Amino acid sequence: MRVTTFNANGLRSAAAKGFFAWWRKLDAELLCLQETRASTAEVEALVTHHLPGYRVFHRPAETRTGYSGVAIACRREPDRVIGELGWPEFDREGRYLELCFGALRVISLYLPSGSSSPERQAFKFQVMHFLESVWSEWLASGRPMIVAGDLNIVRGPKDIRNFRANQKHSGCLPEERAWLNARIEEGWIDTYRALRPEGEEYTWWSQRGQARSKDVGWRIDYQLVSPKLSGRLLDCSIAPRELRFSDHAPYTVDYRDDG
Repeated sequence: MRVTTFNANGLRSAAAKGFFAWWRKLDAELLCLQETRASTAEVEALVTHHLPGYRVFHRPAETRTGYSGVAIACRREPDRVIGELGWPEFDREGRYLELCFGALRVISLYLPSGSSSPERQAFKFQVMHFLESVWSEWLASGRPMIVAGDLNIVRGPKDIRNFRANQKHSGCLPEERAWLNARIEEGWIDTYRALRPEGEEYTWWSQRGQARSKDVGWRIDYQLVSPKLSGRLLDCSIAPRELRFSDHAPYTVDYRDDG
């Protein structure tokens, strides 16, 4: 089973830059998208046109048009689709979508960035606090789960080019890193770090200056899995940064099929 997660920073824009043509060649089962910045009708039209044979499920933002939004494209029909976690202020921003395939749960998750204002950073901290119990409940369920998405947080020095210089910047704040690493300590598995213990690859680059060409990046896009999937990790890859579909790079994980 092959799963890709990708923050498109506008799905229409990513499609125009060749993302779907590139992704089709991966022959993957699931595509988790964040920041679609499109209506459900637009997302469905794009997937229908570019990915024949796939269904797509979309959770748009209700707060304003052209903002946020998460989706999952899949070959197999899910048993259940869940688009809310029960906190309206979070749910209305279109940041969570879960598909159930038998015992397997696949989630596309998009945490807010706090870089635009102190108010948004405060909201990010609220979201992190809210999600603590959610993550714990997911883990306690004992189900095989894949939580894929843009978490807007790095874990440590290997996940960002200029670690020391970014200690006071959103996404690398000590409180944020401690929160994310606590999820790992709790039992969640960072697939990239499990498969690439010494890896120093990135999934996002600032659009300022020449950050991407110089590979001054951050690893903020993840597939975190529950312990049930720990023995099924085969390989992973971050798309070459030269493929400028977005300011993010798609991240793909291969899982061994279960029997």
